[in-house]
Amino acid sequence: MITFEEILSACERGGASVLTSVTKLQPAAGAHASVSPAKFVERGNSVFAFENRYVDGEAVKCALIDSKQSQGNRGETALQRDIDAGSEVISKLPRMEVEYADGVAFTDLELPHRFADGHFRAATIDGKPATQNEQYRAVRNSTPVDMTALLNTAPIAALLGGWDSTRVNNQLRLPSALTGEIIGVLANQDSESADQQSKRGGARVDPYAMSVQLSATQMQELLDMQRDELSPKLVAKIEEDIKKNKKGTFSGSPLGLGGIPPQLESLGGVACRQIIRSWVLSFASLRQLRFGGPEDANVAGRALLAALGLATIARAEQELYIRANCHLIESEAPKVKLDRRNGESADFEPLTVEAADRILAQAISHAKSQGVADWHGQVLKFDGNPVVLGAAVEETAEA
Repeated sequence: MITFEEILSACERGGASVLTSVTKLQPAAGAHASVSPAKFVERGNSVFAFENRYVDGEAVKCALIDSKQSQGNRGETALQRDIDAGSEVISKLPRMEVEYADGVAFTDLELPHRFADGHFRAATIDGKPATQNEQYRAVRNSTPVDMTALLNTAPIAALLGGWDSTRVNNQLRLPSALTGEIIGVLANQDSESADQQSKRGGARVDPYAMSVQLSATQMQELLDMQRDELSPKLVAKIEEDIKKNKKGTFSGSPLGLGGIPPQLESLGGVACRQIIRSWVLSFASLRQLRFGGPEDANVAGRALLAALGLATIARAEQELYIRANCHLIESEAPKVKLDRRNGESADFEPLTVEAADRILAQAISHAKSQGVADWHGQVLKFDGNPVVLGAAVEETAEA
């Protein structure tokens, strides 16, 4: 396992460029099984993302199984879960938290825009707008020349990236120093990518009746009984249909009554000859950050973020839950490699949570001794804006 001393050395000027962890995966059911890649919206339609990659010395067509953003989010979720579980080391991670009057709370590990998320910007601290709070302003005023405020308040953005894009000026923009992804090399390399957009059928069997036909009055009655449990969009659609056809009949299908014949309509999966998960921790990116002090303090701050990166990778690699119909297993142990510059590298044992946390504990202690960071689980608390709470709407896929 890599050591803290090697991480510290990599954070010095001219040190290693990257650390990588690469794992070969396969469908859990076997090579014959398909897996469901990530889905994206293109001109109103759901599609898979296909790319050309260079794998094992060959240019190949690949499907994006899990994106950089998604892998980063999975790492954050794992960190948050260990914080919630009271992990001794990870619980020391500084973070921001917004809590609403209904008791629901989110941290910058959970909100999509991290320290610059709209939930924080719309919130208050001690009864005043959060955007006027000096500590929060110091975080947003951080620059690559001095990242101390961010490091001690919301450091996950310095590791996984963030952009204060709505601000009129001083828009802090941080590239991701830690990135991950999963790709699948398509089994059929002769077919066009579009031909591999497989479809899956959906159906519903109602044991009482395959078709339930209702009058306008009956449909309205059933709708009113469930109104508070249905999405506003679905309610509006049904009421508009009733208004247009008061004397007609209506299928009970929108309310879950009656069956639905099988039909090929949703994206399915792809067959892959090889599936690869990779993580890249960029020391070159971390070396662009400084913390307003001597070089030893800068190195200590970078090493602290790098150690957090190791802890994130180790946790993200523990679980291979991706999405429905994408069940994967490891074909072999992750291969961890540290760049040694000039074409040389060193191989290490796979990262474990226990070992990564020991390195993180050392990094926390060292950063404190250098006066650059004091991580003790501090949380900057925000009170959620009641306007946001009152305007929240849950939309369902059926709507």
